[in-house]
Amino acid sequence: MLSRLRRYRTLKTLRHHGLPDHLWRRLRKQLFLLHNLSTREAVELRELTTLLLHEKAIHGVQGLEMTLEMRAVIASQACLMILELDFSSFKGWKELIVYPGALKVQRTVTDEFGISHEQASPLSGESWQNGPLILSWDDVERDSYRRHPGSHVIIHEFAHKLDALNGRVNGMPPLHPDMPVEKWSKTLSTAYEHLQQQLYKRKQSINPYAATSPAEFFAVLSEYFL
Repeated sequence: MLSRLRRYRTLKTLRHHGLPDHLWRRLRKQLFLLHNLSTREAVELRELTTLLLHEKAIHGVQGLEMTLEMRAVIASQACLMILELDFSSFKGWKELIVYPGALKVQRTVTDEFGISHEQASPLSGESWQNGPLILSWDDVERDSYRRHPGSHVIIHEFAHKLDALNGRVNGMPPLHPDMPVEKWSKTLSTAYEHLQQQLYKRKQSINPYAATSPAEFFAVLSEYFL
């Protein structure tokens, strides 16, 4: 009964809030991540994009006005991550905030001598485990319309949202039933340690930010994969 009700609500949303054809064609043409989709994938991605736009509040701050196309640019690429999953993978949060440029975050950091310092860092995005997802539109534009291998702020921050579904952001998102947790953990740990060894030996590797933590490792690899 509940599954039928959810399906009815989904169909109603798709029927009344579908993306205009001309906008979807433009996204398929301009966003390089959408170029090589099969017909089935494109249909499913359009549906997921519509649901995300309907379910999540996406709004700009600091004078940034978010058009439907700008919101669809974000939503369509984010939904690539759940093409083989379902929309419930983005449950548990409601809001996406977009800044015009990099957001400045004031944080307290402790150096090797145990002394605390205030540090202002410019960020292209941030994902709060039980709160909103934050993006810089400048970085969204940079990553969406031109190919930058291993650099895609939308994929990175939405990967953190998937990762958080298990209750902790630690590089362990919910897995398919046929994916053993032990194998995932061992593979991730081995690859993470290998990356740290490469960086220690100053060998060329992927974005070194991936070595910050298993959570960032998962998010950065998601950028490279997609």
